[in-house]
Amino acid sequence: MSNIYKLRLILGLLVLVGFLQVSPVKAQSDASGEKRVTGTFAITNATVFTSPGQSQQNTTIIIKNGLIDAIGPNVSIPSNAHRIAGDSLYVYPGFIDGGSSAGVSRPKDVEKPSNFNASSPPDEVAGITPYRNVLDYFDANSNQINDWRKAGFTMGQLIPEGGMLPGKTAIVVYGHKSSSNIYKENAALVATFKGSRGMYPATILGVMAKFRDLYKNSEYTSQHANLFASNPGIRRPEKNKTLEAFYGSHDGSTPIVFAVEDDLTTRRAIRLQEELGFKLILNGVSGAYPIIPQIKDSQAAVLLTLDLPEDKSSKMEDSESDDERKARIERIKEAYQARLAEAAKFHEAGIPFGFTSQGAKVGDVRKNIRLMIENGLSEEAALAALTINAAKILGIDNYAGTLEKGKLANMVIATDSIFKEDSQIKHVFADGHMFDYETTEKKKSNGNGEPADLEGRWEYSAQSPQGDSQGLLVFRKDGEDYRGEITLDNPAGSGQITSELKNISVDGSSLRFEFNIDAGGNNITFNVSGDISGNEFDGNLVVADFGSFPMRATKQPETK
Repeated sequence: MSNIYKLRLILGLLVLVGFLQVSPVKAQSDASGEKRVTGTFAITNATVFTSPGQSQQNTTIIIKNGLIDAIGPNVSIPSNAHRIAGDSLYVYPGFIDGGSSAGVSRPKDVEKPSNFNASSPPDEVAGITPYRNVLDYFDANSNQINDWRKAGFTMGQLIPEGGMLPGKTAIVVYGHKSSSNIYKENAALVATFKGSRGMYPATILGVMAKFRDLYKNSEYTSQHANLFASNPGIRRPEKNKTLEAFYGSHDGSTPIVFAVEDDLTTRRAIRLQEELGFKLILNGVSGAYPIIPQIKDSQAAVLLTLDLPEDKSSKMEDSESDDERKARIERIKEAYQARLAEAAKFHEAGIPFGFTSQGAKVGDVRKNIRLMIENGLSEEAALAALTINAAKILGIDNYAGTLEKGKLANMVIATDSIFKEDSQIKHVFADGHMFDYETTEKKKSNGNGEPADLEGRWEYSAQSPQGDSQGLLVFRKDGEDYRGEITLDNPAGSGQITSELKNISVDGSSLRFEFNIDAGGNNITFNVSGDISGNEFDGNLVVADFGSFPMRATKQPETK
């Protein structure tokens, strides 16, 4: 599908075809980063957190050619710099995702050969593909990258999808689409405890045995290759790409990122590390606080999950329950509180950790970090996990993780302290490119001090310089969550289409959701955020690459 056709489909919804074809003026918000007129920026008189616990008032940052050129209270501003008034803004190092699946697709499963032997299957059939490069399955233009960047993430380690040994990671910058944005290929080897259905290794213990066997054989193969290189009389070693993929892990130059889910899988990953001696990164640590001493002794790097559990105890009625049921509810509450306090426990134990976004919803990330802070984690430690700790774990702290002269111009600019509930991200710099995001004045309540009443039918209009586009929003209560859909005129032709609302989040009067439209095979994401006051919604609709536009809705009376 051509870009022109895609543009018309999108703008048919927003009544913007004439505006963008005639007017040379772009919308105020430019989430694509294409507004870059100069490669030089000056953020003036801002509150700058150069690193966790280190802040400066009335500070100016000069960005030039993708790097931080100068930082301080009295720096000279180049005449060609694009100025950003930072008087009321807070600047932080760009967040770093220690383990990301954003934009990464899963390779197709390999067909089983006709002479298939379940006890000794080919490596690819068994999910053993450590030689794969995640970049071969990565879409740099994925809307998921836009979503995580909007949440403040400017770099990430991409984790390949697959089985027991899915492949090798890459570290990328969430920068402009005109750049490759590749910082480092084959940064780490990924391992999981996923068994292979109907073949060996099918169980966790089988996976561990197979991993030991592969690792030991890779050491022998490497030694044989080195001997052959210096002694031509020795038999030539056979090439084996599976075993060769382990070579960098023998001397620690290539760490092994082990996906873990709980304290049991964490113990097993540490056991393999102790036996074989590789450099270990534990990815997705969750519920492992009982074995913090073992984790600390192992010196493994830790990436805590940004996905927090739901408080199931709040949905259980205990007013008329017996003592046993009450005790069970209390145990559930204790386990939930322990999970919220897990990050604080790791910090208290002196274990520097980063975060992984795998399994987490982008709309929940800042809320979940606030929950960690409310349960004992300091703001300084939270910022360290998002920035310098992650940079050190990935081995990129010479270039990222803090705001210093000569480092990559990756930063988050917010309207208030980043961990405050009302704080909004206004700008994100990634690789020196600026991405703008619309901000709105936060309303404290729903006009009467009560939470927003969302359930029902809402008539909306999305405004543009050429007119309004109208449609219908429907929200339904589903337990503690909401479901819904949006009905709108079909931008491809006559009639109407309906799209499911996703990631609906209601926090007091604040409402956020997103929906997708299939435009000729291209999945386009629309993000909506704003505030509800009584029966009125006032917010913005953001379309990646096209900006942000006002959106308002009015709740309709119930009909009997």
